[in-house]
Amino acid sequence: MKGEKGMARASAPGPDLERWAEEGRRTILDIADMLGVSAETYCGDPLSLVPVLQNYVSRLPLDQFEQSDWITLHTDLMAYTADFLIRKHGARWRVVDDPAAPRGYRYVIEAEGRDGETRTIDPTDVVRAEFSYPAVEITRMLASAELTLRLAPQEADN
Repeated sequence: MKGEKGMARASAPGPDLERWAEEGRRTILDIADMLGVSAETYCGDPLSLVPVLQNYVSRLPLDQFEQSDWITLHTDLMAYTADFLIRKHGARWRVVDDPAAPRGYRYVIEAEGRDGETRTIDPTDVVRAEFSYPAVEITRMLASAELTLRLAPQEADN
């Protein structure tokens, strides 16, 4: 988000940024496959996953989830949010320093907004915010990320 704590690392962003991005891509392609959306369909239109992912998430017995289930669901939704932003808007993963994080840095998504300014967002924060609503809505989650990064038209644009 604008005003993100820490600065993007200008030099080598960390030895595992490529691996992190690839694991996220594999995760979402596995989810798409599990839900019956081919890799070709998903890669051609990342929104093609929304209806089946929404159906899947809506039917989960969230009240019976253990901690590992929550972690998996958050990771899956974070991977989708990030991959959607990358595929639809040309966003990219970055590493930002964060002394408060256990490893001293975080992975964020960076994109240039419609106003020409570059912003960052932590997909984990987007997913966490979505869980503050009574029901998870995939479309709202994606729209929130787009609005935060100013990738979608804002009211003032109209």
